[in-house]
Amino acid sequence: MVQFHEHIISDLLEDPIGGVVVVSAGLGLPKLISSLLSLHDPSQGSVLILNASPSQKNSIDIDSHLSSITSDLPSHHRLSFYTSGGIFFITPRILIVDLLTQRLPTTSIAGIILLNAHSLSDTSTEAFIVRIMRSSNRSLYVRAFSDRPHAMVSGFAKAERLLKCLFLRKLHLWPRFQVYVSQNLERDPPEVVDIRVSMSPYMIGIQKAVIEVMDACLKEMRKTNKVDVEDLTVENGLFKSFDEIVRRQLDPIWHTLGKKTKQLVSDLKTLRKLLDYLSRYDAVTYLKYLDSLRASESFRSVWIFAESSYKIFEYAKKRVYHFGQSESGKSIGVSRTTSTRKRKLDEKNKDVDDSSVSASSGLILKEILEEPPKWKVLRDILVEIQKEGQKQSMAGQEEIHGSQGDLNGIVLVACKDEHSCMQLQDCITKGHHKVMQEEWEKYLLSKVELQALPKYDKKKPKAPKGFGVLDGVIPSVSGQKAEVSSISKPENDALMAAAYEISKQAKKDTDVKDGGANEEHAKGKKNGRKNKRQMIDKTDRECETSIQSETPHSKQKETVNDQHLSTAGHLLGDASESNYRCVLQKHDNQGPENNSAFSSVHFHALESNQSLLDILQPSVIIVYHPDIAFVREIEIYKSENPLKRLKVYFLFYEDSTEVQKFDASVRRENGAFESLIRQKSLMMIPVCQDEQFLGVNSSQEPQSIAAQNVITRKAGGRKEAEKEMQIIVDMREFMSSLPNVLHQKGMRIIPVTLEVGDYIVSPLICVERKSIQDLFGSFSSGRLYHQVEMMSRCYRIPVLLIEFSQDKSFSFQSASEIGDDVTPNSIMSKLSLLVLHFPRLRIVWSRSLHATAEIFAMLKANQDEPDVGKAIRIGVPSEDGIIENDIRAENLNTSAVEFLRRLPGITDSNYRSVMDGCKNLAEVVQLPMEKLAVLMGGHKAAKTLRDFLDAKYPTLL
Repeated sequence: MVQFHEHIISDLLEDPIGGVVVVSAGLGLPKLISSLLSLHDPSQGSVLILNASPSQKNSIDIDSHLSSITSDLPSHHRLSFYTSGGIFFITPRILIVDLLTQRLPTTSIAGIILLNAHSLSDTSTEAFIVRIMRSSNRSLYVRAFSDRPHAMVSGFAKAERLLKCLFLRKLHLWPRFQVYVSQNLERDPPEVVDIRVSMSPYMIGIQKAVIEVMDACLKEMRKTNKVDVEDLTVENGLFKSFDEIVRRQLDPIWHTLGKKTKQLVSDLKTLRKLLDYLSRYDAVTYLKYLDSLRASESFRSVWIFAESSYKIFEYAKKRVYHFGQSESGKSIGVSRTTSTRKRKLDEKNKDVDDSSVSASSGLILKEILEEPPKWKVLRDILVEIQKEGQKQSMAGQEEIHGSQGDLNGIVLVACKDEHSCMQLQDCITKGHHKVMQEEWEKYLLSKVELQALPKYDKKKPKAPKGFGVLDGVIPSVSGQKAEVSSISKPENDALMAAAYEISKQAKKDTDVKDGGANEEHAKGKKNGRKNKRQMIDKTDRECETSIQSETPHSKQKETVNDQHLSTAGHLLGDASESNYRCVLQKHDNQGPENNSAFSSVHFHALESNQSLLDILQPSVIIVYHPDIAFVREIEIYKSENPLKRLKVYFLFYEDSTEVQKFDASVRRENGAFESLIRQKSLMMIPVCQDEQFLGVNSSQEPQSIAAQNVITRKAGGRKEAEKEMQIIVDMREFMSSLPNVLHQKGMRIIPVTLEVGDYIVSPLICVERKSIQDLFGSFSSGRLYHQVEMMSRCYRIPVLLIEFSQDKSFSFQSASEIGDDVTPNSIMSKLSLLVLHFPRLRIVWSRSLHATAEIFAMLKANQDEPDVGKAIRIGVPSEDGIIENDIRAENLNTSAVEFLRRLPGITDSNYRSVMDGCKNLAEVVQLPMEKLAVLMGGHKAAKTLRDFLDAKYPTLL
């Protein structure tokens, strides 16, 4: 354990109530919690850990092997865990249900550990749990932890509100610049080598173009005057939290924004990914991602139409291949047959442009396949480490394997994601040329697969279907147009020709492998291929366009002796696929690379959130993608192992956004802690907040003097016995914050599993709650229709509650989106049709969670309390198939009622009188005309029904 962890634990143990701890990212928070849990005594009671992610569970649970309490465990098993005095992971949903059903003895719980405290609020389920447990167990301690200081300063006085909702009074801040932390980590620092790698000219051009486009989008955002201008900077745009900042500011007016502003928010996210992927992935993968953006976003994106956006696509293409005229102005095919090809084309097709087939305009496709500059540097570092180890062994300076001074031990390479780890591993074992060639072949083969996909019929009628963009035709057509407009037809044909050549070559290789058992058959097959190739070479000499691949010289300062091996290929071009028939001439670079495997090299993906330093105990760490949290983990690892020699390499692209992002993350974290320090000095936490806020009826405000005077007019001021209001809540609703708010209003919450509805307010009122997002999804899936149908069958007053967020505008749609006609895509049209179909349905609009609680209190006025047992049985079919409390069918025979209402002459105004006059359908059929006329309210309706019942059916004779 590092020393500052001991200081943090001692500060926490001083206060028996607990506190909130905020540390810098990467300062060993899982180790800190593990050390704190190791001090727990089972005689004190059980400890429950809430809000832990799977990676945090694995990091904390390395040595202690803690159990998890889930919904799969029966209630009596959970009770035995609660009273055992152990340490358990538990989900907030299970814990709150056990608390409300009184299955959990709160006195048997010693404390609660809350992780990711930055995600908590006063309406969260965790705050609900703390309030209930503190009301019955005042000795309970609550310790909350967070390693995201920038999330703790978002919003107004978030840290102070967090302390109040958890009933805590102390905030512990431990930044990297804290005295104890800096002294501990800087006592024995590792040996650090900072390597700045120069980007290629095309990478610099792409980065500059993306920043220019991002700046243009930010200027467009500033014109809206609806976002804080201080937040709209390119530096903020490099982080994921930038999207949250912009969306948080625009959420209240999101529905009033135009399509352009909404698209700008999405474009800024796309541009940030483009900058991140430029330094993370290779040139072919980057081009593939750009192609997917061009196909999917070109018909609606704003950034694609910016002035510098074309440079992004052009430079990305030039990193992979080059398409244009050869230096001599002639094709690399056999030039003497070009005129013959020209004559034949003129005879076959008069519309062919002569310039495209002339000998002076020879077009070539060169494979550039620019490798990332970091690849070469990484390989040089590994070779240097290997040579250094060999020198030590030759000089006799090596020590026993696994000793503290060993520098020739395990090498750990830290990358951003799994894809980069696998690619770098292939680069080391196979060589960078082969890896780039494989990526290039995958890229071309993906184009062949895309070409083979079924296309929409162009002769399709252009009349709209009535569903607009949702019919799927418009995006597809737009994407195809965008791709054709961005790549010329000759270039696209050349790429397709190369792709078909590679696919056919791969197919031939598999055929050869399959036939390898029969040598004579394989020989005959080989001779057949040779004869076939000779025939194709004779006919394909007419080709005017050739494809040539070459790898450029490395941008590094060392030279590589490459051996160029040229092999001639062939391609059978289909006339329907391409107008080109090309000879594929490839020049593969197979330099004399040392492909010896580095057995001691391990790769680690930072996105996996797994700590491998203590497990692998590496002697050399290569930070391929720098990350501030991982840098702190390295410092903790070296501080815990002061005698171990550790060497760390940092690979940065010089003058790149990668460096800017790393430096900005440090500045942003320091700024967040400075803000928290200022907030801590100005906080106003009530000393007696436990007595003030705890209890079931704690949120009920004292009555004013005027209200007390009104009461004195009735029965001499005698106080009436307060009736406790109770609401039956479905288990699935505890994912939301409404049960917490209802409990704050003094209502008793009864959690059960309901088949019909979400909230049972009274025996007559059932409420189905929908947020705005859930409402749209329920209409799309058709789930809402079934839910309302079941409520109408089982309750007298079915209610659909549409709940808005408190920080958003209380309006469903902007005025411009509301039309006069009923359309299938309009949400207002869908709601109108729903109300017309279920006349007894009531729609309630709520502004926020607190407004919903007030609405529930008004709905419960003069109503009886709901019966829990009856609410559970409603909607559950019995053994006879009859649904409990089905009020729509008086005789509990829903099918017979539906059949009766569909008969000719039966309407909504007379079907009830017919049901009152007849016991079953057989009696309706046997009624005379006079009786039918009385029940149906007229001879015309009775005659319509009688004619239908007496009509003869045709027979097949």
